Amino acid sequence: MPETSEQEISQQRFLEINTALQSGMFVYVRKMFQTMPAYDIALLLESSTPKSRNLLWQLIDPDLHGEILEELSEEVRKGILKSMDPEKVAAVAEGMDIDDLAEVLRTLPDTVYQEVLSSMDIQDRARVEQALSYEEDTAGGIMNTDTITLRPDVTVDVVLRYLRLRGELPEATDSFYVVNRDDKFIGSVSLANLVTARPEQTIAEITDHNTVPVQVHMSDTEVATLFERYDWFSAPVIDEQGHLLGRITIDDVIDIIREDAEHSMLSMAGLDDEADTFAPVFRSTRQRSVWLGVNLVTALMAVAVSSMFEGILAQMAILAVLNTLVPSMGGVAGGQTLTLVIRGMALGHIGESNARSIFTKELAIGFLNGMIWAIFVAGIVAIWKQDLLLGGIIAFAMLMNLTAAGIAGVSVPLLLKRMNIDPALAGSVILTTVTDVVGIFAFLGTATLLLGQ
Repeated sequence: MPETSEQEISQQRFLEINTALQSGMFVYVRKMFQTMPAYDIALLLESSTPKSRNLLWQLIDPDLHGEILEELSEEVRKGILKSMDPEKVAAVAEGMDIDDLAEVLRTLPDTVYQEVLSSMDIQDRARVEQALSYEEDTAGGIMNTDTITLRPDVTVDVVLRYLRLRGELPEATDSFYVVNRDDKFIGSVSLANLVTARPEQTIAEITDHNTVPVQVHMSDTEVATLFERYDWFSAPVIDEQGHLLGRITIDDVIDIIREDAEHSMLSMAGLDDEADTFAPVFRSTRQRSVWLGVNLVTALMAVAVSSMFEGILAQMAILAVLNTLVPSMGGVAGGQTLTLVIRGMALGHIGESNARSIFTKELAIGFLNGMIWAIFVAGIVAIWKQDLLLGGIIAFAMLMNLTAAGIAGVSVPLLLKRMNIDPALAGSVILTTVTDVVGIFAFLGTATLLLGQ
């Protein structure tokens, strides 16, 4: 028998919960929630309508609220937090990690935000305010301060006795960080080395001084790249003076990678990666209308170019038939280059140092593809219409447009990045405009020169 996938199991569970809700079996649903992981409950909430979410949230054990809020998308989280009293939000905040709590607090209205902060003890409030002082998409914004630090002159035996008295380690601890009396970062000691070292050894003797710390203002995307490159499980975060501020763990980095992937995919369609799938109709319509308006403007530019050649189109109907072919091929070719370059930029493979090389490469690919498909399409058109000149016209236009597509596919994302505009958001629109305008102008312009009467 084929194995049931995790996704199928989740869907079956969701169907069972929805059926129980419709039947009024609220106690049964509450018990089911007690056995479900926080991520699955968050997925169920995101898969439900706003009305159903409010009911489901009331059935969830309050002790799980913090974990579930961490897993929710920003838009859904905002909706749930709006329905909660500030006192309840403050109660939920008590059990959350500082980095996750800071992320949740950023989505709260100012009045609720202040009430939640005032309900915390002085130490926790200071830690949260420190986390909130950093930009959301930086190492400081995603770091956690639950870090155990060691002094280099202490013996292994003393540290092990301290850890036993402490009772438990912070979640995802694989290393301890060594600091001097001024809390400046010196190095790290892995948990494995600590428990296998001789009791009389000092921490200085087993410290790894090659540990690379992360600067607090480094972007979260750069942090994710470093984790991927060096296979880190955790990393220390320091300020400009070298003081240890906290740490970043692999679970935070996985969230960043997932969010970046969702952002790139949805941005190309002009959608918000934090958008609620079941948001109200009018709000969703308003959000999408902006993008549709941008696309309309670019489409009208292509129409304006076509209108310049109404005379030749009226004389030869075949030109109107073939007119869509050249822009279409250019759009596909340019889209391939654009996707490759955006991916390379995201991974740190492409920058100013090697931009010329990738530009030359894609220009050559565009020209060669243009030659190949120009000859192929020209042959089909010439045989179909028994007209070598028409075949030559479309061949020239195909060559020009595929070459232009290669140039635009590299140039557009690099220029947008330099202008601090997200290439994933605006790149495809600009590229489509370039390939449409160049394709139509090259084809109809050449046809007007050679075939016009």
